[in-house]
Amino acid sequence: MTKLKLKKDDIVVVLAGTSKGKEGKIIKVIPSSNRAIVEGVNMVSKHTKPNAANPQGGILKQEASIDISNLMLVDPKSGNPTRVGRKRDEKTGKLVRFAKKSGEVIK
Repeated sequence: MTKLKLKKDDIVVVLAGTSKGKEGKIIKVIPSSNRAIVEGVNMVSKHTKPNAANPQGGILKQEASIDISNLMLVDPKSGNPTRVGRKRDEKTGKLVRFAKKSGEVIK
């Protein structure tokens, strides 16, 4: 299993698929299948039976997972899509993520 470069709460842009070009925040990352759920992206209709939470039942719109390879992090400095690198921080010595285009450290 490879190390994923995207994390929860990252702002990403979709590169391929029906939601191409949309931006959103990552809600959940699923490392076992290399997928992520992004807010407002890849919406699907789910048919639900009536239950305690939703007594009426019906059709709900919700986000479906999207492959990590179809997502790219938005650069915190410029707002453009960028690749993600990892390097050691000079002060703390910990590994930090950084945007390859601007060199800016990502939280």
